[in-house]
Amino acid sequence: MKLYRNLILMSCAAMALAGCGSDDISSPGTGGNVTINNPTTPTTPTTPTTPAGVTPASGCPTIADPQQLKDDGTITGPTGTWRVCTLPSRINRSITLPKIPGLLYQLAGRVDVGTDGGFTKTAADTNVTLTIEPGVIVYGGTGVSWLAVNRGNKINAVGTATRPIVFTSRDNILGLNTETSQGQWGGIVLLGRAKITDCSTGSTTANTCERQTEGAADPALFGGADDADNSGTMQYVQIRYSGYVLGSNVELQSLTPSGIGSGTVLSHIQSYNSSDDGVEFFGGIPQMKYYVSVGADDDSLDVDVGARANFQYGLMIQRDGAGDSLMEIDSNGRETELPRTDLRMVNYTMIQRQVSSANEAANQASLLLRGNSDVTIANSILLSPNNECLRMNGSGTTPATLTARSFVMSCNAAKYLGTGTYNATTVAAQFGSGANNNNDAFTSTLNAFVNGANELAVAVFNATGLGAFFGATTYIGAVRDSNDTWYAGWTCNSGAANFGSTSTACTSLPTN
Repeated sequence: MKLYRNLILMSCAAMALAGCGSDDISSPGTGGNVTINNPTTPTTPTTPTTPAGVTPASGCPTIADPQQLKDDGTITGPTGTWRVCTLPSRINRSITLPKIPGLLYQLAGRVDVGTDGGFTKTAADTNVTLTIEPGVIVYGGTGVSWLAVNRGNKINAVGTATRPIVFTSRDNILGLNTETSQGQWGGIVLLGRAKITDCSTGSTTANTCERQTEGAADPALFGGADDADNSGTMQYVQIRYSGYVLGSNVELQSLTPSGIGSGTVLSHIQSYNSSDDGVEFFGGIPQMKYYVSVGADDDSLDVDVGARANFQYGLMIQRDGAGDSLMEIDSNGRETELPRTDLRMVNYTMIQRQVSSANEAANQASLLLRGNSDVTIANSILLSPNNECLRMNGSGTTPATLTARSFVMSCNAAKYLGTGTYNATTVAAQFGSGANNNNDAFTSTLNAFVNGANELAVAVFNATGLGAFFGATTYIGAVRDSNDTWYAGWTCNSGAANFGSTSTACTSLPTN
């Protein structure tokens, strides 16, 4: 975890708090010096002009919750002027946020979907569903704004390839963001009742394990005994500029599924410029297809506390000079607890151009596997020419393991790192270059993130044997060729990754 950076942010947060009430945390926002040039001769005042483009909706829609949305006036940025409708701090009845031209929805702090129903499903569950229509934009206001979907409740955020749902920050609305902007609001937390480890209360042996949400001043609980639990559906969703840091090792990610069950549906999810992880899965049975992470300042993917995860088709691309590992998989320090973290990922393309100098000095490899975890990576590509590829930690009686099939890598000369009972030689043996179509000296011909001739020449592993979740493919990596455009339209473009003309810029807003 980025302790050196967190300490800096903590000191900045302390200064911000001086101007707030005891329960407030100021938004990091953006700023700069303002130069005022006084004219030498009087000038005629001019009437401020409103940017061309979006015009504000006339008001906020009526929702099923009696609290209703609060009309907070308008906000103006480069795309035009928008009506701001603020959600209540707790949604007590199932509601729909409709797509209305010229209208944005605001999270003015923590917003809870329903009330936590506890470890076990009961008749007292509030059963609230938050439905969000395609094309809706939701933004985090000033302070620590985040969305918590509590146990026994659901989110139904289903966009389309041409009208994604966008969660973003106030600075993005105002047009203040740049390629390096991040950490401007909290993110989305899904809280479920599937099994977890690393308990805050209860125990894994008694099957009573619960855990507090990471990154929350007023933590919500997750965990239970229902591995088929359903926290809802998220499809065709962008989450931009999130990942608020509250303290050392205490952060919110773009998306934090916590103890979610196999009934939860996640697909076509993009994280952009999270100040922490792109997505961190805490336990449960997460399953996800078509994941895009760009510009995460910590890990693009983090899986821990006993998650048994299945992922297929993913692009993980970090910014130059930023980020930690592309992937961190563990339940570190809890090597004897069950269930073990078990990740199966297929058809991923992972690109790490150059990590920050501080992380490189710490010898943090692109993939970090440790502590009570078992990882299977198949039909995948890792391109990290300036960094070590794989670091594994061997500790306890059952250390981390790796199974690699049709996995190709390009790294610096060191390639492997080991700690505990593992060293570079034993880690290299876990990868097994030269067997099972694995290659740790691969010459990539990727065109950005699209397969070239060398990628298409790699023999393919039949991933259907890993479980019913996985579909058969004829290629390694996330994107077969130029005709394969599953990523286009619903993502946003940046200097780190361009997804084509049908995707809009991450620094702007879609206006359709």
